[in-house]
Amino acid sequence: MITLLQNEAAGAAGVMGGQWSFWAMIIVMIAIMYFFMWRPESKRRKEMQKFRDGLKKGDKIITAGGIYGTVKEVKETTLLIEVDGNVTLRIDKNMVVADPASQPQQQK
Repeated sequence: MITLLQNEAAGAAGVMGGQWSFWAMIIVMIAIMYFFMWRPESKRRKEMQKFRDGLKKGDKIITAGGIYGTVKEVKETTLLIEVDGNVTLRIDKNMVVADPASQPQQQK
């Protein structure tokens, strides 16, 4: 009888050890996701917002649709861009994705 109780106590301790390793693994996975996914994405979003807030007249931009243009007017949430000659478009600031100067040049 005593041996049976000792075996049950030892088995319960083994199960508790297994639960601690489970929680440790979950915490490690969350930390990995934070450092390799969430943190870089948050940093990239902040840099893009800073770029959009810093746009001024004369800056060259690329829109999310792939249109290259030059900023003619900046408002709180929109931009007026000149695409070609007298062709102007009013776009949302959130649709500006890049500065053409920051894009790698393609080989011809």
